[in-house]
Order: sequence, then structure tokens, then C-alpha cells
Amino acid sequence: MKSLWTGIQAKWKWVLLPVLMKWGLWGVGAVALLDSSSLPVPMDAILALYVWNDKGRFWLYCLMAAIGSAIGGLVPYWLGRAGGELFLLKHVNRERFNQMRERFQHQEFLAVLIPSMMPPPTPWKLFVFAAGVFEMRTANFLLAVVMGRLLRWLTLSLLVLTLGPGVVGLIAHHAPLAVLIVGVLAVAGFAWWWRKKKRAGKLLEG
Repeated sequence: MKSLWTGIQAKWKWVLLPVLMKWGLWGVGAVALLDSSSLPVPMDAILALYVWNDKGRFWLYCLMAAIGSAIGGLVPYWLGRAGGELFLLKHVNRERFNQMRERFQHQEFLAVLIPSMMPPPTPWKLFVFAAGVFEMRTANFLLAVVMGRLLRWLTLSLLVLTLGPGVVGLIAHHAPLAVLIVGVLAVAGFAWWWRKKKRAGKLLEG
């Protein structure tokens, strides 16, 4: 079984990936779909190559990758929805499980949006699986993934266009710092949005 899986991975890297790379916009969407659903690939590095080779359409590559990632994410999402509570409890303790459930009950959109913005090694599929377990609405799930991935990859593209594709290696080398920075920006953005929402509510009441 292990040798079979190794063979599949090798075929993916050396046969399927070069073919998909030739599909342009459709290719990046297909790669993102496979990455989110089953076979993990260095998505940031692949997207950086697309963007660097076709700079004028960088935003389209980001959009297609975000849509592909959301569609592919439906696989772990549906697995979780089909009855993945026991499986999730094997990977997180009961306290962590209850924290995740409470977060999805009160802020399900942010519970998927923020991890979707984060670079590796964020355990994105775990949050996606949890979204299914806690029965997040499918439309909200898709929108949260698309928005989070789009923000992440637009930021990456701007860095690539400014500093070159080698910036991906720099981000990977400083992954914990990158996760921290994105997390701080996400929290700051949410705080700004929440304050604006409360202020708008007060104006309507007044």
C-alpha cells in the first residue's frame, strides 16, 4: 500500500502536474482543487510560477485558485458532515473540540475564513473537516474559503511581482512568523469590522 501511494505521488508530480501547468487559468484551478481535496502540493510555489509567467492576469490566477480550493474543500467538508465527530475527537482533545464547536456556533464564517488566509503549516483541512462536523452552511463555507484564499494569494502575488518568485521560499523558511503576521492582520481586520458594525448599529438605533 505504501509503495502504491508513493507511485501515485510520483505520477502526480512528474506526469499530471506538468500537464495541468499547460492549462493556464483552468490548470491552476484544477491544481488547487486537487490540493484541497486529496493530493497535497506546494500550491504557493505553483501559483507563484503562474503569476510570474503571466503578470498581467495575476488576479485571475488567484481567483481561479481560490474557487478551485473551495470546490476541492467540499470533499473533507462533506466527510465531516457525514459523521466525522468521532474522527475529529481522535485528533483533538475534548476541550479543544468544545472550543471549536463554540467558535463555529458563534462565528462560523471567521472560523473558516481566517485559516483559509493562513500559509502552511496551518492545518487548514482540519478546520474544513470541522466545518462539516459542526454543520456550517455550505454557501457560507464556500464564500469563506474563496475570500480567505483570495486574500492570501493576492498578497502572495503582490510579493511575487515585487520581489520575484523566490519570495515563496523565504515565506516557507519563516513560516511561523508568516502565520503570526497574517493572524495579527486578520484579528486587526476583524476588530475594525466589528467596531464599524457596532457603530453602524448605534446610528440606526439613534
